[in-house]
Amino acid sequence: MKITVMTADEQIVTLDIDRDESVENLKALLEVETRVPLQQQQLLYNGSEMRNSDKLSALGVGDGDLVMMISNASSSRSRAGAPANQAVGFNPDGSAVNPSAFQQQLRNDSNMMAQLFQSDPELAQAILGNDLNKLQDLLRARNRQRSELKRQQEEEMALLYADPFDVEAQKKIEAAIRQKGIDENWAAALEYNPEAFARVVMLYVDMEVNGIPLKAFVDSGAQSTIISKTCAERLGLLRLLDTRYKGIAHGVGQSEILGRIHVAPIKIGSIFYPCSFVVLDSPNMEFLFGLDMLRKHQCIIDLKDNVLRVGGGEVAVPFLSEKDIPSRFLDEEKYAKEASSSGAQATPAAKENISTPGATSSTIPSHGADFEAKVAKLVELGFGREQVIQALKFFDGNEEQAAGFLFGG
Repeated sequence: MKITVMTADEQIVTLDIDRDESVENLKALLEVETRVPLQQQQLLYNGSEMRNSDKLSALGVGDGDLVMMISNASSSRSRAGAPANQAVGFNPDGSAVNPSAFQQQLRNDSNMMAQLFQSDPELAQAILGNDLNKLQDLLRARNRQRSELKRQQEEEMALLYADPFDVEAQKKIEAAIRQKGIDENWAAALEYNPEAFARVVMLYVDMEVNGIPLKAFVDSGAQSTIISKTCAERLGLLRLLDTRYKGIAHGVGQSEILGRIHVAPIKIGSIFYPCSFVVLDSPNMEFLFGLDMLRKHQCIIDLKDNVLRVGGGEVAVPFLSEKDIPSRFLDEEKYAKEASSSGAQATPAAKENISTPGATSSTIPSHGADFEAKVAKLVELGFGREQVIQALKFFDGNEEQAAGFLFGG
């Protein structure tokens, strides 16, 4: 194993030594490296003096640990009345006895700081900072981590010598093997797929409605394009609200459907496109550009170039970076999923349930024999009955418009 020894004169020595070696042998190696006689060396680990007869493994010294070395000569030159280990010693909890002196020693050693930036950048930043309390907290945390690692190693060693026919021991061995696999998978992910641990920002683009700019949440997992009541009012669209399409949208959660705005122009890039909206009473979600309009306008979500292409590519608008998205929007994503999910349906305020081509159920007046005659006529053209009923109800029973929609789909 490798251990690091810091001397009182700020010299850093890295030694490769067997964990079962004695402290006396360690001092002998240090005598060669530092020219400090073995008899004048005083070694400290976690604030406690290491006796010559002790084994490193018995003291809990592990791979990568730090040992402090004070020579008797330097002790005699320490300040009057101050213990020799006060400058560089450690408390039992892992914190430095004199954090300011410890911090200064490390700052003055460029090689040690370079190693720290590689192995523990958080601790390196704390050493370069001015918050000694943060430094002490980190030292205590690292000590706890070493203690926990030591405990786990001791448990693993105990399992190796456990009775192979002991059921409880076998369960612990199985759990240890499983946890080891998880830890190895986690370490591999950190090395080869670190972006998996970063937050994924959802897709937003700039649009305009009635000359008013807004940031639209692009969600191909939502069946309908959704706008909140407050946003529709701000954009001057609430006067077009058709309340016949009231209902309850059921998804991950549920929201009240106030109605539908059948068509309004939205500006994407430099071109205007017709768009229909389902209006929800959802103050936490402003505007969601759903799958219905993505399909209608032949949109392409191009993640390679990080743009939304509209109209088969005639317009390309960039997705917004995280800094360009208002902070309140970053919490809207979960509300958007609650408002409209892939299986969203609506419970109407009255009469019957239907799923409109916009994928949000709503309420419209039912029809009698005349309606059934239209259904039969369109079914004869080769369309499914449910498909025909949805189209007729969507176009308020207009047979020609329903047929045009079915043939166009």
